[in-house]
Amino acid sequence: MSLIPEALRHRLIQLRRVLHQYPELSGQETNTAAVISKFLQGLGIECRTNVAGHGVVADIPGKAGVRCVVLRADTDALPIQEETGLEFASVHDGIMHACGHDGHTTMLLGAAALLSQEKDLPAPVRLLFQPAEEKGTGAISMIKEGVLEGAGLIFGGHLDRHYRPGTIVVSEGAVNASSDNFTVEIIGQGAHGARPHESIDAVVVGSLMIMALQTIVSREVDPARPSVVSVGQFHAGTAPNVIAGQATLEGTVRAQDPTVRQQLLNSVRRIAESIAQLHGAKIHIVVTEGTPPLVNLPELAGLARRAAVDAVGEGNVLPLKTANMGAEDFSYYLERIPGAYVRFGSQVPGREGFPAHSSKFDFDEEALAVGAAYYQAIAKIAGRQLQKQAASI
Repeated sequence: MSLIPEALRHRLIQLRRVLHQYPELSGQETNTAAVISKFLQGLGIECRTNVAGHGVVADIPGKAGVRCVVLRADTDALPIQEETGLEFASVHDGIMHACGHDGHTTMLLGAAALLSQEKDLPAPVRLLFQPAEEKGTGAISMIKEGVLEGAGLIFGGHLDRHYRPGTIVVSEGAVNASSDNFTVEIIGQGAHGARPHESIDAVVVGSLMIMALQTIVSREVDPARPSVVSVGQFHAGTAPNVIAGQATLEGTVRAQDPTVRQQLLNSVRRIAESIAQLHGAKIHIVVTEGTPPLVNLPELAGLARRAAVDAVGEGNVLPLKTANMGAEDFSYYLERIPGAYVRFGSQVPGREGFPAHSSKFDFDEEALAVGAAYYQAIAKIAGRQLQKQAASI
């Protein structure tokens, strides 16, 4: 039995393929927003466009006097050259939907189609089609535009290749990690490669820093608290016979616990400063704090689980297998109102080894119907919860 009407299922598959074929980077989602708006207007749903750039916001009426249920999807693509070989592969060189945002957008449009047919929703439903998630700035910009005004609860989700199609992953606690970046500029003393004693070698200092930073997680953090410190860039030197007087390290810090997050950032500063001092170099450190951890509170995870069971059945609702250290700016919404974030199983046989942000990433399109059915279910279940709260005031 299909989770959604067969005609809608086919329509969503075609829609996803159009979005996939014409991806747009963060802050450039013009055509994507136009496709979304056209679909919603075809359903008779009015929408606001150009919200926080190219965001689209639509409201579906429900019971008066009740705060709205917010459902969110992200819309942007990545600067990656696609190598999937799909018939509907990206036509834009160097741009690809390699994280499933084409699927997320399509799921929410499917839910819009289902919800637009509901006669008496227990609460209004607001649909957020958010740009610039990959930059980590879209959610904050949408919030500043007032998209949470009158909102009571918010829900979202992400495709996940680790789980079979037809499943929904619901867990309480940390679902995504925080994401912070750091830059360390090392100022040493350049010299001729034949006279190292006249130098303060920025390459040596930087190399020691990189190795020492790797001991933070292994020796300073409780092993039961997942965390990551990674150096992704190391720039130094101009010639093989010149000892570099300057070097720059850039890296990322991830944690699922706010306390551990601060501990990691403090340790990065301490270790970098100590090694520089040890070797007589000077440093300049810049830490750029990004998205906070995404945490599902037990009560809200319970609501999400009920909706998932309604959509796909008890046997297809799974717990999160392992900690996910990727970041998700949906966490900014959860800092302001309650909600929950789930994952939709979308594994494609033979492509299990191609993760999100890979040039060969793809997902099973069965997940589109699953996502649409879930969002329809959570809109009603969460709506009834908000209706009860309104009645008790």
